[in-house]
Amino acid sequence: MSTKLFEFTVWLAPEARELLDWSNDLFAAGADDCSPGVHCGEAYVSFHRESETFEEAVRLAHRQVTAAGCRVARLEIAAEQMAAWTGI
Repeated sequence: MSTKLFEFTVWLAPEARELLDWSNDLFAAGADDCSPGVHCGEAYVSFHRESETFEEAVRLAHRQVTAAGCRVARLEIAAEQMAAWTGI
């Protein structure tokens, strides 16, 4: 099976640590294919992940986010990204 590029955003539960602290922990957990940030006070991590399946990409992202000491609040996928993956 070949790999595809999946793009999705994981929004995090409120975090007491500063962006630099939790983003360093995220990279230390192996998430070197992401862009962490804060928008309107909400922390997020945008992933640009190559994987065989979307489920595999999200499960690994979840493991890395929790290994960094963060909690996932929600997952966001742009409609155009879903259309690109499924060929719709």
